[in-house]
Amino acid sequence: MTDAAPGFEEFVTARGPRLLRVAWLLTGDAHLAEDLLQTVLARMWPRWHRIAGENPEAYARKALVNTSTSWWQRRWHGELPHGELPERAAADAFAAVDLEHSLAAAVRLLPPRQRAVIVLRYFEDLSVAETARLLGCRPGTVKSQAAKALRVLHGRLAPHLGTGATSDTEGGDRCARR
Repeated sequence: MTDAAPGFEEFVTARGPRLLRVAWLLTGDAHLAEDLLQTVLARMWPRWHRIAGENPEAYARKALVNTSTSWWQRRWHGELPHGELPERAAADAFAAVDLEHSLAAAVRLLPPRQRAVIVLRYFEDLSVAETARLLGCRPGTVKSQAAKALRVLHGRLAPHLGTGATSDTEGGDRCARR
C-alpha cells in the first residue's frame, strides 16, 4: 500500500470480514465472494480520497450489490439438477448446519433484487429506509420484496423446518436496476 490512499488499508482490515460475508451471502460461493469483494475494493481504492469522507462501508455494500447483480445478469441460469431429500427417521445432530446451508441455497435462488433485500435487511440488519436508499427504490418496494422473498424462503425451507407449507412463488422485481 502507498500513501496515495491513507486509511484505505485500515478500512479493509476493519470492515473486510463483514463485507466478505455480504459478498458470500450475495453470491453463495466463497471464491466468487472473494472475487466480488476484491473487484469492489479495487474500484474503491483510486476513489478513496472521495469515498473516505462519506460512509465507505455503505458505499462498499452498495457496490457489492450492484456488481453482484451485474455479474448475475450476465450469467446463463439454466435448470439446476436436484434430487429428492431422504426421509429422516431420527433427529440429526447436524440439523442446524444443514438448515444454514439450505437457507443459503434458498437465498441464492431468489431473484437478484429480492436476494439483495434479504441480505441487507436480515443479514446486515439495515432498516427499510437504508435498504431502499441503497437499492434505489421506495421503502414500500423493500417491504413487498422482503415479504415475497420470505414467503418463497418459507416454502423452500418448510421440509427442513417440519412445517407443511410448500409455496414457492416468486414475486416481481421493482427495485431500480443499475
